[in-house]
Amino acid sequence: MSVRLTLTALLCLGIGGVVFADEPAKPAASPTPEMIKKLTAELTNVKLIGTFTVSGREDQPPKAEEYTISSAMKLPDEGDVWMIKARIKYGDKDVTVPMPLEIKWAGDTPVITLTNMDIPGLGTFSSRVVIYEGRYAGTWQHGKVGGHLFGRLEKAAAETKPDDAKPEPKPSGK
Repeated sequence: MSVRLTLTALLCLGIGGVVFADEPAKPAASPTPEMIKKLTAELTNVKLIGTFTVSGREDQPPKAEEYTISSAMKLPDEGDVWMIKARIKYGDKDVTVPMPLEIKWAGDTPVITLTNMDIPGLGTFSSRVVIYEGRYAGTWQHGKVGGHLFGRLEKAAAETKPDDAKPEPKPSGK
């Protein structure tokens, strides 16, 4: 009798597992207008200041990295694509490029994604970067070399253009 009970229990657990496995996948998170507005503000005029590692070189300390994003804008009617204008300092390279990047959402958390993207002057990269609570973390890949990256978001000082400067008031000659 106990063998029969055990088999019945296992059969029920197996069927239950199949039912759970057959549940339809939930659709990807869709950002609200408030989430888009918040991310636009967080990623405009901001520096990502942190470090990166290189996999397989664990004996070396993480290296400093810095990206300055001057603007971030979700492209209308382009799904998850945002136009990010960023200054990238990588090794001895220092370039500013506009990049159309997909930003996916894990609930309320944005994940910047790029897959085999050619960045002029730098090469081809893949990356996944999570932005949350003033910090970023993720992975990167450049050919056969890759690693981790992490750091903080910090508002950048606004750049002023010469024609933005206002003349100082002249003292009155009274």
